[in-house]
Amino acid sequence: MTASARAKAWFTGTFAAIAILAVLAAIGVAIPRNGLYAIVGALALLVVGATVYQPVALPVLAMPALVIVQRVGGDSTNLSFSDVALFGAFWAALLLGPRPWSRPLRWLLWLSAVYQVATLFTVIANPYRANTIEWFHAWLSIAGALVVGWAVGRSGFARTGIILYLIPCFLIAVLTCGVALGQLARGDTEPVFLDWPFYMHKNFIGDVLGIAALVLYARPPWLALPRWFTFGGFWLCVAAIAGSQSRQAVVGLGVAVLVVALRRGQDVRHTKLVLLAVIPAGILVFQAFQDQLASGNQFNSAYQRLTWFQQSLVVWNQNQWFGAGLRWWYTDRTGFNFQPPQAELEVLSSAGTIGLIGFIILMVGTLVVLWRVAPQYGTLAFTVVLSRLVQGQLDLFWVSIQTSVPFVIAGVCLGALARSEAEKTARGPDEATVSPALPRGQRVPV
Repeated sequence: MTASARAKAWFTGTFAAIAILAVLAAIGVAIPRNGLYAIVGALALLVVGATVYQPVALPVLAMPALVIVQRVGGDSTNLSFSDVALFGAFWAALLLGPRPWSRPLRWLLWLSAVYQVATLFTVIANPYRANTIEWFHAWLSIAGALVVGWAVGRSGFARTGIILYLIPCFLIAVLTCGVALGQLARGDTEPVFLDWPFYMHKNFIGDVLGIAALVLYARPPWLALPRWFTFGGFWLCVAAIAGSQSRQAVVGLGVAVLVVALRRGQDVRHTKLVLLAVIPAGILVFQAFQDQLASGNQFNSAYQRLTWFQQSLVVWNQNQWFGAGLRWWYTDRTGFNFQPPQAELEVLSSAGTIGLIGFIILMVGTLVVLWRVAPQYGTLAFTVVLSRLVQGQLDLFWVSIQTSVPFVIAGVCLGALARSEAEKTARGPDEATVSPALPRGQRVPV
């Protein structure tokens, strides 16, 4: 064992011992007062114990929690359970995850740093609590998500992590389809909003399941997912998206599927028949938007968005360089209380011209870096980020789960690629050509 490995093992053991003692003490105090706290503490103890056995246990176990939208904390923080899970997983991945980081990951982290510096100006120019919290939250949603995904993929748990992420997505899809069928039986064709197990907006349902459907359609061979699993899961998610009637989810998924279907070098065949559904779906979305504008109803979603676009520019004009501050819609600083439903306008009104430049550098740079990654790994990473960006052209962009999950998946892809390259190097040039066991019909990524 090398000196660095011994140091890491010592650090892991010390960290785990301190954490276990702290959790045990907390459980002892909590049991007489609140049994729920004791249960939470016991679960935390279980996670700490798993971390002793496997340092990246927390990032892996956090994967299903990343889609839980339930809010925690007060109005001044306004964070989700997903944010809390991502925060804990990030520190475990940062302190205990594999090193060194690959070159593509380092590039993405630098791009995230550029955006953080660009938005730091609005934090300084507009000193209020929500502004500062959102600055750190945006950093966690991009850079933190990448690091968590990297730790999962690089440690060899890419398949496990993705399956754990998909399970709650399937549950959301089943609930959505069930509610949609119930509504149709009553003659109700309105979009689905879920109230159980917690409230889920139709656009949240559509965006989250759009990313899940994309993962299932791309099905890179290194995930080794069964064909029945990806086929059934994909159409289940598509049916739920249809029930939610989330237009940005349809457009985002359609654009991403088009890229996956047409890009070469992925070592997996994708049916082109799905494209026959993509084009009509896009036309229907456009036609629905046109119909809303032609109706003259000033209160429908299309007209409401146009009004918000105009008001976003009004907010930006109040401070063109630095913006009104992140989460300005939670304050009374501007006279408006809506979150701009478009990515660039949201950043422009919040962080000004400087922030928008940083955002463009972040997103364009990220797409360029991921496109240059080997197609077997880079295609999924590229398209999940692209899909999220397309979704953000039609609705809110900086929403915790919808933003962080695509970057977690991109990190998983980069980590899996780095692990594959490390294994090939360890085997040597002669053994690297030997094909490992994979499900029938799949080829080894090259």
